[in-house]
Formats: sequence, C-alpha cells, structure tokens
Amino acid sequence: MLKRLNSTKFISVALFSLVLFGCATTKAPEKQEVKDISLVSAPLPASQYLADAAQQSDAQRRDKLMLLAAHAFINQGDSGNARKTLTSIKPTLGNNPTLQAEHLYLSARVLEMTSTYDEAIALLNYPSQWQLPDWQWVAYYQFKAHLYQLTHQPIEQARQLSLLSQHLPPQQVTEVSDEIWQILQPMQEETVLAFSQDSDNPIFAGWLQLAYIAKHYAVDPNQLITHLGNWQRQNPQHPGAIKLPTDLENALNAKPYTPKNIAVLLPLSGKRAALADTVKQGIISRYLADADDSVTLNFFDSALGATTAYQQAVDAGAEFIIGPLLQSEVEELQQLHSTPTTGDVETAPATVPQLFLNHVDNFEPNKDQFYFALSPAHEAADAAQKLYDDGITTPLLLASNNSIGKRMAQAFDEAWLALTDKPAEIHYYDAGDEMKVTVQKSLGVIDSKERIARIKALIGNKVEADFRSRRDIDAIYMIASSQDLPLLKPFIDVNFSVFTDPVPLYTTSRSRIESNRAQSVQELNNLAISDIPWLLKDSNETALVSELWPRWTNSQKRLYIMGYDALELVNKLAQMRALPGYQYAGRSGILSVTLDGTVNRKLSWGRYQRGRLRAM
Repeated sequence: MLKRLNSTKFISVALFSLVLFGCATTKAPEKQEVKDISLVSAPLPASQYLADAAQQSDAQRRDKLMLLAAHAFINQGDSGNARKTLTSIKPTLGNNPTLQAEHLYLSARVLEMTSTYDEAIALLNYPSQWQLPDWQWVAYYQFKAHLYQLTHQPIEQARQLSLLSQHLPPQQVTEVSDEIWQILQPMQEETVLAFSQDSDNPIFAGWLQLAYIAKHYAVDPNQLITHLGNWQRQNPQHPGAIKLPTDLENALNAKPYTPKNIAVLLPLSGKRAALADTVKQGIISRYLADADDSVTLNFFDSALGATTAYQQAVDAGAEFIIGPLLQSEVEELQQLHSTPTTGDVETAPATVPQLFLNHVDNFEPNKDQFYFALSPAHEAADAAQKLYDDGITTPLLLASNNSIGKRMAQAFDEAWLALTDKPAEIHYYDAGDEMKVTVQKSLGVIDSKERIARIKALIGNKVEADFRSRRDIDAIYMIASSQDLPLLKPFIDVNFSVFTDPVPLYTTSRSRIESNRAQSVQELNNLAISDIPWLLKDSNETALVSELWPRWTNSQKRLYIMGYDALELVNKLAQMRALPGYQYAGRSGILSVTLDGTVNRKLSWGRYQRGRLRAM
C-alpha cells in the first residue's frame, strides 16, 4: 500500500507484504458481498475501478470502488484525478470508520504528493475510538512517521513508529525498534529527557527513557548495567527490554580506558611550538581541575620526531597517548603502526591506546586509535545538517577561491547531497572587486541589469526600472575568512532587490571577527555563525583565559579548548565508540565517536543582533 514511501522502509518488503499487500490471488466468486472488496491495495488501473463503480447500485460498494480508484491514481502519480475522485465521494461517504479512515489516508497521500506536508499531518488524525483492522493502523502510523520525517520532526517520527509497533507481529517489531533507536541516537540528552514522561504512550516513553540511560550512564559501565536492569524490570514487555539494541549491548561489554600514566606528544620546540602551547595549556587546565592525584601527565616533544617521541612515551610506561598534533606527524605514526598481514592473520604488535589531535584522509581503523580535529570540513558538513534542520531546501554557497574554501564547500556539498539527493549551488569568489562581481552573478543581479539595459536601448532611457535578484534560493552559506566577511556580507545585503525578501545568512567560525565592539559587527546583524559553545557564552572560564593570555585570538582559544576536551575524553572514548548515540557535551561542541574512531563535533550557533553575537 505504501509503494511510494521508499525512504521509510522500516519494515522489510517480504514481511510487510503479509500485512499490507495481502491481496487474494484466487479468482473471486461472481457474486461478492460488500465485505469481499478489499481496500488493502489497488493493483488494477484506476479506469477499471471507475467502470466497476459506475455499475454498482449499492452505495457502500460503490464508495469502496471509488476509494480504490483514488488509490490507483496515487499509485500512478496522478494527484489531480486522485483528488477529484476523493472530492466526488466525500459528501455521500457513510459513517463506516474503515471507509472514513481510508478517505483521510488517501487525501493525505495526495497532499504529500504536492509537498504540502503540514496539511497532510493536520488532516491525518484518526479518532482513537475508531475500530479499524491492523493493516489500516499500520498504514496510518507508518505514513505519519514518514510525514514527520519529511518535516524534520524526529521526536514525532519516533512517537508514530512506537505506536506502529503495537500493530505488528513480533517478527516485524525488531525492525521498527531498530528504526526508533537510530532516530533517538543523534538527539541530545536534554531533548530525550524532556519527552520521556509521555503517560499516553508508554512504549514511546520507554524508548526515550532507555535512550536517556544509554546517553547519561554510558561512560560508567557499572551504573549503565544497574540502570538498564532497573528499566528492564519496570518495562518487562517493552520491545527494547525483550531485545536490547545491538550497540547498547556492545557498550555494556566495552571496557573503559582508565590510565594512570598519560603521555602527550606535541611540538614543544621549533616554529610550531607557539601553536602547540595553546593545546598544552588546555590539557594542563583540565588536569589541574581533576582531583585524582594518582594520574600522571608527561609531555614529549614531537618536533624531534613523532616516532622518537612515541617511543619515549612507551618507554616511560604510558598507558594512553594524546597527540601528536600535526597531520604529518599523525601520518608518520600511522606508518609506524601499519599492520602487516600474512593472508588474513594480523601480525602487528599491540599499540598503546591513542587519541590523535588531527585527522588523516586514509587510515585503517584500529579499536584503540581515535582522531580528534578542529576540522573545517567537518564544520561545513555540520552546517549542511543545520540548514537542513532549519527547513532550508535551496541554499547558495559563496566560498573563498582557495584550498580551504574549496575543501569546505565540497564537504558541505557532499553532506547536502546525502541529505537531499540534490547538489548544492556553489560560487567561488576572489578578493577585491571580483568578490562583488561574484555576488552579483550568483544572485542574478548582472543578468537583471543587462535585461534593463537592453530594454532601455530599445525604447529609451526614460524607462524607470530597478534590478531584481533571484527568488529561487532560501539561504546563503558563506565560507569566508574574518577579513573577507565584513565586505562579503554588505555586498549580499545591497544586491537583494527591493522586490525580494532577504534570505537567512549563515557562516563559519573562520569568519568570526576578533573585535566585539558593536560598531565593528553592526554590519553583521542577523547573520548566524557556528562556533564552539565555549566561545559563544561569557563565563568565569572565558574571562580567566582572556586575563591569562590577553593576546590570544579566537583560533588559539579553540585549540586551548581542544586540549581541554582531549584529556576529558580519555575515559569516555571506548563507550562512545561502542555506542554511537552517546554524546558528550564538551566545551568544543557536542562530541560523539564513529565506529572508525573519529570524534565528531556538533557546533553551537550564534547570531549577530544589535551589534553583539548572541548564542541561539
């Protein structure tokens, strides 16, 4: 029945067909009772159902055939005729709940075909007292979940799936449970907790409670086991209690790192020493904030050679290593740790668990190796998710025409393509006058002015006309340096015509200007910018760092916080990797670990308002 809902195949086709596509294959008797006309699916052409309906004298039998005709039109992608068919029978539709429900369902399907998702959700609201067959409730909840997915409402999507599972046979519940768990995993702990007391839907509330336990206690296996056991005893019939999600079971078996001797590899001498010192100070600050005197912290100079520093740390008894910082040094140690193989048998010796402070493009995942980087490319990909969550459908990218601009634009484009199946529109600008030209071209202003010039050439200069800018974009994402942004943003503002409402503007932390003076940022009003949460809100910590290192730039402060979070993560990494949904609210962002050991950061967002940058 839901052949068009390919994006929400929570239930396997083979199993789901038992519920939704169970059409009789035997030849029907010549004289059928009304109950023999099944609404489960519409395999015939719409014209056949319309012809059969025209021959019927029984009103309910005719209504069923007309509903099947509308369903067939939907299957054919013909929303116009489906709508006309449904409209024609609405005045005479009886009080039969099955027929009324099918009419609402098909009407919502038509709205979905025309991308009016909110109207479809508002329409699709069955009274709870309706007595309907399971196949109809299954179609109802699955389609509502699909609509909430399209409108970026994951909590409501999970709620509908939890209701769906109550109408499925046991062999299909596991598949839906996995889908619910995948939806809940990326959510922040506070969001999950806020919805976890839904007394009207105990299955949904149970999933949220389980997700909160997994996120809140993942770092401590003993507490995790205790709270999971309590939850299972309180919810013995819950699908998640009958079978725990696989990654949650993995987290229970993951042994956390509890090193007493931690080594840090940084370039403490040479031209990179000043850069590394900010990271070092962050690590030291986190170390001094911990009252555990049993842990020792030792620094080794990777400027003398990453391999040498690593061996020195191992010889000193390091149980965990943080660093090195530079990509070339990470690659050097990757080469050292490369695993020779004989057939399928690994022969490389075990390595000390390590959190690299950079990332490399190609690496062989190792269960004890992790990668933590302030990656501009990851920030751009995270921005794509932000725009998508904000309901943006057609963004325009303006990126600096250099290596970092191209790398960030490519990362955004890849993420956007994965989210929407559509590429992002990218325009690269050069500094100086070329920046203005690129902005005008990308917004269609130059084309508009050329059309005006041609008209004036034909009928005279007395023609009064103003340029028009494009109306087919709904956001602009700027990948610019802090030197370019104060020019780029005003160029965009003045090139929106008076006939067009300005679109939301987004930019990256690289664009953030150092000055906090209102006059300096006045031109940036209404611009949204991503950054680490620690730099978006004033606190005693930010004030102290500014007092101790008054000349530090925002870039240096981000490295300081990277060092702080790196040490904080050490005893959390094993559980974070085993449980992808586990997130840690670090000072550098909401942190999570992928299966290959990459530490992902979800940044916070601020907005310039009245000459000040304020957290959103």
